[in-house]
Amino acid sequence: MTPEQAVPPGGTRAPAAARYDDKELARTYKKVFWRIVPFLMLCYVVAYLDRVNVGFAKLQMSQDLGFSETVFGLGAGVFFLGYFLFELPSNILMHKIGARIWIARIMITWGILSALFVFVKTPTQFYVLRFLLGLAEAGFYPGVILYLTYWFPSHRRAKIVAVFMSAIPVAGIFGNPLSGWIVQTFSDSRHFEGWQWMFLIEAVPALLIGIATILYLDNNIRSAKWLTEPEKRLLEHEISTQPQHEGDSTKHSLRALFADGRMWWMSLIYFAFVTGQYGLTFWMPTFIKSTGVTGAFNIGLLSAIPFLVAIVVMNILGHSADKHRERRWHLILPSLAAAIGFSVAASFAGNTVVSIIALSVAAAGVLTCAPLFWSLPTAFMSGAAAAAGIAVINSIGNLAGFASPYMIGYLKDLTHSTASGMYVLAGMLVIGAIATWLVPPKLVNR
Repeated sequence: MTPEQAVPPGGTRAPAAARYDDKELARTYKKVFWRIVPFLMLCYVVAYLDRVNVGFAKLQMSQDLGFSETVFGLGAGVFFLGYFLFELPSNILMHKIGARIWIARIMITWGILSALFVFVKTPTQFYVLRFLLGLAEAGFYPGVILYLTYWFPSHRRAKIVAVFMSAIPVAGIFGNPLSGWIVQTFSDSRHFEGWQWMFLIEAVPALLIGIATILYLDNNIRSAKWLTEPEKRLLEHEISTQPQHEGDSTKHSLRALFADGRMWWMSLIYFAFVTGQYGLTFWMPTFIKSTGVTGAFNIGLLSAIPFLVAIVVMNILGHSADKHRERRWHLILPSLAAAIGFSVAASFAGNTVVSIIALSVAAAGVLTCAPLFWSLPTAFMSGAAAAAGIAVINSIGNLAGFASPYMIGYLKDLTHSTASGMYVLAGMLVIGAIATWLVPPKLVNR
């Protein structure tokens, strides 16, 4: 890769001879962090809530509309087919158009579609809206991962992505009790059921924050008016001088990208981790209900506990991965811990206390894997290759978001238990751990 290609769109390359002391670096990156990361976290909290609140809607929706577990699982998962189809073009468009407009477009359209779930009456309507919601949201998450590469070099990225992805447990901590409360409190209120009110109320933040994104977000370092010129040069220098693997300059065509075996291996690893992630987040309310807990609000409160544990663990390990510049074992150990957690939860499904502890271990492990995973491919991809590569890996990996909920729903209808589904989730996480162990350390540990 040439130095010019290492600079984000719209940026200018800092002089190679420039040197900055640690205090100046720390102060500048702290400024960048507080300007963009909390806002992106807020966006992702809203995105994730609108993506998985269907798990709480199910507590009433399936009975009201006569949906089987398989119908619900297919509807929850079909989101990811739309996501898969449009994610690569979405990320390429964001790279060309800019994050500010494109992320705003994503949020506004998914807010509108989320509100339309109020009118669902049949399985077909459910499938169509979930598919369109996937199309609308495609590109948001990989777009943010790409956007962060414009601001932070690879050796700072694991903890930044971990903080950003804390939005997932934050959405669970606050969103699950909120969703449960809305479903329970607004049941049969003003001609709407509780699940309908939940979709309508939780769509509003996406619309408002989408508008705010246009006013707040900057496309890159060079366009940030809140940075001084020396700060811009410092950040551009950090990005342009980060280590690059020889040959990366050839990775700008889609043909070269799809011929890169590393990308397919990364996709396999991510598929395994995402299987566990969405198995947990879509079915958490059902898992907890199956232990004997009643009341949507009570289920929401208890389902927040695993996410509280996860938010602590994922940030500790994200900091540790950057401090030691080690990626593989920081992924392997959490994925194996999550596999154990799912297995114990399946084995003690009738015991609420043991199940919550086991699901907390599973949540901490599986939600830690997602942010730390992205330090692997972004260690050897950058520029236009990163824009396409991140999107492709995320698209393929997120097909697990289709397979996982559908598989659990099918197995639950077949066996009348959630245990078999959780054992499958555990097995997939073990596969992910083995595949990570086989990645050469010199490729990603830097």
